[in-house]
Amino acid sequence: MKHLQTTPTQTINAKGRLITFEKPLIMGILNVTPDSFFDGGRHNNLDHALQKAEELIQQGVDIIDIGAYSSRPGATPVSSEEEINRAIPVIRELTKRHPYLILSIDTFRADVAEACVEAGVHIINDISGGTLDERMFAIVARLQVPYILMHMRGTPETMQTLTDYEDIAVDVATALGEKISTLRALGVKDIILDPGFGFAKTIEQNYELLYRVNELHYFGLPILGGISRKSMIYKKLSITPEEALTGTIALNTLLLTKGVQILRVHDVKEAKQLVTLLF
Repeated sequence: MKHLQTTPTQTINAKGRLITFEKPLIMGILNVTPDSFFDGGRHNNLDHALQKAEELIQQGVDIIDIGAYSSRPGATPVSSEEEINRAIPVIRELTKRHPYLILSIDTFRADVAEACVEAGVHIINDISGGTLDERMFAIVARLQVPYILMHMRGTPETMQTLTDYEDIAVDVATALGEKISTLRALGVKDIILDPGFGFAKTIEQNYELLYRVNELHYFGLPILGGISRKSMIYKKLSITPEEALTGTIALNTLLLTKGVQILRVHDVKEAKQLVTLLF
């Protein structure tokens, strides 16, 4: 019954841990910020963050993505020092409690990425694709950790004014391809692509990209899909993010049919069930 397949030949090396994609992986979101769009403030102290992480682990999460800086439009900027101070205690405690757990850090700052990798993080997840900190690519190359390369234009504050594309899927692929070439020239070996749903894209463009995300397989790299509870769901349905789980599951199903290998989600239990049913 299970006709869907990922590409098992693709692997990434996460600090000596070989990650393969015989079936899709689930990345659980752990925001340690006071102002993220969906779960802001729920896990912004150490105890609450660790409690949430344990819940994700019990639900079968494959990767935990730790975010200490909200990228939503209008979010209050914080310093690198504050971002590091939010993330590091969580990373260190999770590394101590669960030494085999794969962790990623959701940051566009090279100094934050470096500090978090030194503290135990395995993967750098950069929403800006290296555009907001020119040092990021060099840091990734030096650290030799997997890098999630996401497509975005501008900054979180300006991105929604930068949605002029000739062909959304082709333009996103072209932009990612140029950065892949730069990363390869620097010696970066493990790259994961993220088309950047919701970042510098209209709702209509998000859906066009969703239906054509399989075109990114041209690069032969793992693809991450992050649509969990985003505005492309709740605005289209005229509901709130809290009501967007059903829509999230529906669109994640579509992503899986397009060969996406990693789903980044708020709701790990439901995503794991989806993968179990399809694979």
